Amino acid sequence: MCGRYTLRTPVDVLAEGFEIEDYPSSLPPNYNVAPTQEVAAVVEKDEKRKLEMFHWGLIPSWAKDPAIGNKMINARAETVAEKPPSAVPSRSVGV
Repeated sequence: MCGRYTLRTPVDVLAEGFEIEDYPSSLPPNYNVAPTQEVAAVVEKDEKRKLEMFHWGLIPSWAKDPAIGNKMINARAETVAEKPPSAVPSRSVGV
């Protein structure tokens, strides 16, 4: 999962490009978006799209402290369902 990207596109341009109906009035540029940070994602529900913020990480369902996800930033997509601790269902979503 480890990686980084930039998000510098103005929120109104994102809204138009993804046909988002509900979005914040501003989204500050981030030139170093990394695991463990809050990230913007497009969510579709009831045929309506909106921009929401999510925590970028993998938090196992058994975790008592969400900070354990900070240690799992290098989980591989190819083996995430096979190797512990990620083989246990998590409260995460793929983006």
